[in-house]
Amino acid sequence: MTATDWATCGALWLTGDPDGAPDQSRAAILPRARAVADGFTARTGIAIDVGVELTGRAALLGLSRRGRISAGGATRLIATRDGWCALTLARDVDREAIPALLETATVSDHWAAITEWATNIPAAEVTARARLLGLPVAALGEQAPAAPVVRRIGPVGPPRSPSGCLVVDLSSMWAGPLCGRLLRQAGATVIKVESPSRPDGTRRTPRFFDWMNAGKLCCSIDFDEPETLRTLLARADVVLESSRPSALTRRGLGPDLPARPGRVWARITAHGSGIGANRAGFGDDAAVAGGLVGIAEGGPYFCADAIADPLTGLEAARSVSEALARGGGELIEVSLSAVAAEYAALPTTPALPRQVAARPASPRIAGRASALGADRDAVHALASVARTQ
Repeated sequence: MTATDWATCGALWLTGDPDGAPDQSRAAILPRARAVADGFTARTGIAIDVGVELTGRAALLGLSRRGRISAGGATRLIATRDGWCALTLARDVDREAIPALLETATVSDHWAAITEWATNIPAAEVTARARLLGLPVAALGEQAPAAPVVRRIGPVGPPRSPSGCLVVDLSSMWAGPLCGRLLRQAGATVIKVESPSRPDGTRRTPRFFDWMNAGKLCCSIDFDEPETLRTLLARADVVLESSRPSALTRRGLGPDLPARPGRVWARITAHGSGIGANRAGFGDDAAVAGGLVGIAEGGPYFCADAIADPLTGLEAARSVSEALARGGGELIEVSLSAVAAEYAALPTTPALPRQVAARPASPRIAGRASALGADRDAVHALASVARTQ
């Protein structure tokens, strides 16, 4: 049944060799993800269509499987002398770093040059050199499975559900915004905070941005002048953030800020808060770090679309709802690559004959998300109320 579900939800359409048969080896992802979603549903009553959560972005953007090129196109699996690496060139700064990576003056074809360079170099050396330049890179399977880390950081409040909570969402892209969207659906007021100079990059894909962020209050705050933000963080019942830990801490905006009893702080990172704390990462390369790739004959191939992102968003939403039910006062650390490694450890599914891959179905979008900073007055009113409490 899991292989059929994998096919009908669109994940099979997105996994495997584009010129060959699709890959259903990772079909066990769905029942495991549904169990995570059921944990959130049990506390909130909000049902989650996990298949749509995993493949909805691909449907909105018209993506399909591309083998060793990610569905979104920014990440590639690169063969090294002793294994495989994944490298993401999603940002201008990443592409600008390639000549330094290859120790050459100019590069006309980034991917061709990287592929040729890496062939005779060990994976460890490829990743080490790329990380020195701040590039999002991972060796296949380098991350061990690990559950979210939960630590007591503040006073406990009364047990509660997300309904009626104030959530300050500092996250961007997919995993954190998905968690925020689910909390909003469960009755929370969610404030999406963006820097005016560096707004959420998914605003460039409006339909996806709307899916993740419709219904949130959108506020633009300069993180280098954060007095309003500090007030909101002190007032918040839940804080979601996906920055590298040092990025907020150096501005005095970390989880050690004064908090109301029961505040839950959820930190979503690519590679955790230990040795990989300041490493850049995206959903596709983080999935490769965890070993979550298609493994049909001729593999590895990318698994679905940035699969570590929605899986981590679901895990974060469940973890936040559980923390609130315990009375909060906790820091939850969820790593994309560690979540991917948990799923990679599941048994694989053998190929079945005549399995038809359905295209992903577009999700229902609740409405249009607010423009950058459009809800500034409403957010400042909330902050003013917080100052008087």
